[in-house]
Amino acid sequence: MLGINKNTFKNKKILIVGGTGSFGNQFLKKFIKNKINFGEIHILSRDEKKQYDLREIYKNKNIKFHIGDVRDKSCTDIATKEIDYVFHAAALKQVPSCEFYPLEAIKTNILGTNNVLTSSIENQVKKVICLSTDKAVYPINAMGISKAMMEKVALSKSLLNQNSTKICVTRYGNVIGSRGSVIPLIINQIKNGYPITITNKNMTRFLMTLDDALELVFHAFEKGTNGQLFVKKSPSTTIEILVNSLLKIFSKNNYPQKIIGIRHGEKMHETLMSSEERNFAKEDKNFFVVNPDLRDLNYGKFFKEGKKTKNFENYSSNQKLLGLNNTIKLLKKSEFIKNSI
Repeated sequence: MLGINKNTFKNKKILIVGGTGSFGNQFLKKFIKNKINFGEIHILSRDEKKQYDLREIYKNKNIKFHIGDVRDKSCTDIATKEIDYVFHAAALKQVPSCEFYPLEAIKTNILGTNNVLTSSIENQVKKVICLSTDKAVYPINAMGISKAMMEKVALSKSLLNQNSTKICVTRYGNVIGSRGSVIPLIINQIKNGYPITITNKNMTRFLMTLDDALELVFHAFEKGTNGQLFVKKSPSTTIEILVNSLLKIFSKNNYPQKIIGIRHGEKMHETLMSSEERNFAKEDKNFFVVNPDLRDLNYGKFFKEGKKTKNFENYSSNQKLLGLNNTIKLLKKSEFIKNSI
C-alpha cells in the first residue's frame, strides 16, 4: 500500500498532528482499509466535532484522540509522550486569511512546529515528517512565508539537535479534494447552481491526489535521513482547463463562469522546487530529494573551491501542462471526485 509494508508500524505508536484534516482522514482510511498493522494512532487537533466524527466512523480502541493546539507546548509535550513516529500536518493553510492575520500563521505554522519538534526531541520520538507546501518556495504571501520558516525550523532542529530524532520535510502542491482548496469550491458551485468563480484562467497549479500525498510522505518516512527535503514530481494545469475538466466530468455545458480576479497573496504560478535547490537535488523517476547543508558557521574550514552548478530552472507549475483529457483522467483517479459524482 503506497510503498509501505503492512508490518512497518507493527506495535508502534503514531501521532498525526492536525490529524482531523484531509491528510489525517486519508491516512486513517488507508490504514484501516489495507489492514496495516499498528499499535496505536493518536490524533491531535483542536476540532472536537471532526474528532467526534472520526471516532464514530472507526470505533477503534487503538485510535486515540487529543484535543489541543500546537501553539501550546504543554499540549505537544503530552501528545508526543511514548510516541514512536510523528506526522505533522497541522497548519493555517488559507492564503487570503493568512494575509489578513499573519501573526496567527506565525503562531501555528512556525511556533507550533517548533513546539511539535521540541516535544518530539524531548520525548525521544524516532522520526518526524513535516508536511509543507509549494507556497514555501519563493514565497510572496504570509502563508507561504510562514511555511518556508516552518521548513527552516525543521531543518535547523535536525542539524542543531544531535539526538536520535530524525526530522524530514515533504513539500507538495494542490491536493485534489483537500479542504478549502479550489476543486471542492468549484464542485460545490456546480451542485448548487452558482456561477463558477475564476481568479484568472491562465493561473496554473500542481495537482495531486491524496494518495499521491500519502505516497510522498511514506517515501520520506521509509527513505529519509535527518534533514532531508522530499518533493514528488507532479503534473500541473491551468485554472481554465481545470474548470473545463470538472464541467466535462459533471456533464455541464455552457455553465456560467465569473472572473473575480486574483485573491489576496495569490501567485499566478506555483513552484515546488527553487532553481537553487534543484542544483543540489538528487532525483529518480518520481521524487526529488534535497540533502541538508551540513556545514556549520565556520565556513573557512570548509572552503576548497567553488562547486560547479548547472543552470537548472525552478520546478514550476507553468511547465509541461496537462491538457483537457489528461486533466480529466487525473481528476477521475481521486476518491474525492469519485465520491462527488
